[in-house]
Amino acid sequence: MFKKILVANRGEIALRVIQACTELGIDAVVVHTEADRDSLPCRKAAGTVNLGGPKEYLNAAKIVDAAKHCGAEAVHPGYGFLSENAAFAGACLDAGLTFIGPSPEVIKTMGDKVAAKETALRAGVPVIPGSGGAVAGVEEALALAGRMGYPVMIKAAAGGGGRGMRLVGNADELAGAFNAARSESQSCFGDCTLYLERFIRQPRHVEIQLLADGYGNVVHLGERDCSLQRRHQKILEEAPCPVLGEATRREMGEVAVRLARDVGYLGAGTVEFLLDGEGRFYFMEMNTRIQVEHPVTEMVYGIDLVKEQIRVAAGMPMSFGQDDVRIRGAALECRINAEDPAQGFLPNPGTVTTCVPPGGFGVRLDSAVFPGYTISPYYDSMIGKLITWGRDRPEAIARMRRALDDFVVEGVRTTIPFHQKIMRHAGFAAGSYTTGFLAENEAVLCPKPAARPSLVETLLKRYELSINNWVYELEIEGSA
Repeated sequence: MFKKILVANRGEIALRVIQACTELGIDAVVVHTEADRDSLPCRKAAGTVNLGGPKEYLNAAKIVDAAKHCGAEAVHPGYGFLSENAAFAGACLDAGLTFIGPSPEVIKTMGDKVAAKETALRAGVPVIPGSGGAVAGVEEALALAGRMGYPVMIKAAAGGGGRGMRLVGNADELAGAFNAARSESQSCFGDCTLYLERFIRQPRHVEIQLLADGYGNVVHLGERDCSLQRRHQKILEEAPCPVLGEATRREMGEVAVRLARDVGYLGAGTVEFLLDGEGRFYFMEMNTRIQVEHPVTEMVYGIDLVKEQIRVAAGMPMSFGQDDVRIRGAALECRINAEDPAQGFLPNPGTVTTCVPPGGFGVRLDSAVFPGYTISPYYDSMIGKLITWGRDRPEAIARMRRALDDFVVEGVRTTIPFHQKIMRHAGFAAGSYTTGFLAENEAVLCPKPAARPSLVETLLKRYELSINNWVYELEIEGSA
């Protein structure tokens, strides 16, 4: 087992890794920027390394040097930042460090959406009908879309989070959408490669959690339903998927395991699928890291994914097998952000003056926020991930309602009221939602605030009240 690990991340995931290291008897050293020097991960880690300015979490060379100088044997990248950067994983290995994740080759292959789709096809994984590879330009895209039939999706090969993605309803829209997607992909990812897929109407987004060790063992830990999304960004996740039958669950798990074996996967990862209304599923992508929503799976299966991730990176076998994986109840995760849903989820950075977390049986909060903590404008606006477990889905929902009602955060606007509305929505309670749920119910879930009167209107109203009061007083004096 490792003696020291460098944690190359921040916030709640850095704290989560530090906690796992502590339980395994490993010293965790965390990198930080000036903006995070007083953070909870810095207070809880065995050591810290100051990287400097706010963008330095992306400075691979500095992080590798920090790991070498502090005597770390391995680097845990968390999620986001450099976690799916093949060059960073390779730099760690070149420096004699263990990268806690798959090999650089696997990261590169599965990080390229076109290469990943081709790999999935070779492994016999069902994929969404599409171009089958990169599309050179608008003319080729028009020809392909004409054969496939509209609507189609234009996607960036290096994309994620909805960037470089466009839905095209007809041929007249394609050229503009293609050029816009190419420009956005180049700007966001430094790669303008695009491909086409048939658009799946009203799907659910369902992903399979995987874990693989260096001894040929690959297991899946069921699925998570991540269909509640806003602009392709996940808002709420749950496990198990409320509409997935046991036969489909088993098939999806077996397909994901087959893909992981085919690419020689090591560590924790996720295979994401679209599930259509007829129960057919199609490969979308593979995330070669621990996921934001991993606590949902941990609560349902009782397995610490981060500790297992560290164990297999250290060359140890997994502590369990596929036969040990059993569903225990249901779990939900609400991502609580410092954002204002009524203003288009506008980030609301600032200082948290009060933070009273919920508690009780079956409630978990993964957060690095405390009273006096400042939500920085430099990074994502996450306050924490609120997770509840129940013996069944209705109990998990009831517990989440109660936990959200108990959660007090003051000083910044949050998405707590938004999640409270979701928990009380009949469509969500029935489990009948799709990826279009939030857009379809935006007026109910994100009501716009009443228009504030202008300064002129306010002054006129005050003037009218003053006149009325003056007349009333004259009438009183006259009657007297």
